[in-house]
Amino acid sequence: MAHANARLGPAGRRRLVYLICEMNWPERRAAECLSVSAATAHRWKRRWLAASPEDRGCGAWARDRSSRPLRSPARTAADVEARVLAVRERTGWGPRLIAGETGVAHSTVHAILKRHGRSRTPRPERDAFRRYEWPCPGDLLHMDVKRYPRFRRPGHAVTGDRRDKRQRSNPLGHDCFHAVVDDHSRLAYGELLADERAAVASQLPGEIARA
Repeated sequence: MAHANARLGPAGRRRLVYLICEMNWPERRAAECLSVSAATAHRWKRRWLAASPEDRGCGAWARDRSSRPLRSPARTAADVEARVLAVRERTGWGPRLIAGETGVAHSTVHAILKRHGRSRTPRPERDAFRRYEWPCPGDLLHMDVKRYPRFRRPGHAVTGDRRDKRQRSNPLGHDCFHAVVDDHSRLAYGELLADERAAVASQLPGEIARA
């Protein structure tokens, strides 16, 4: 797929046809102006002349066409495709198991399923979102703790130098950020504490109640 503003994308093709059909430039001269071959200029001129007024108005004539061939004489027969799809519908199997039952090549089974949009099993519909909420504020609290290492000076995340190992050999411990959310009101409270033990964490419900 060509970029919309490429040299010979849709904009370049319209410019090329404008020079040939509107400005009456020779095809070779217009092709040299846009750095394309004379055969390319002739092909897009023919595309413009064969387009309908509707396609000319909306610019559809200048868009890329599908690379799919008009005829596919070697395509799998319709009855074979129907048999593969029937096995897929009945069992939900993948291409390899279907190939074993039907005798069709695994790659052909995959192509058939993809062609008919059956290569993936459709997902079941999800239940409607149900919001839960505790009836009374303060009765149910959600708590989470995040540990942050202490440091004397910035590490490699700031300096970009990973060669300094002294900080690792002499750790300073961690600070623990406690986050508490009340289930009813969704009021949030956070505090940075020295550890995450029960004696420290049990003080937070009182803090959020006072907040």
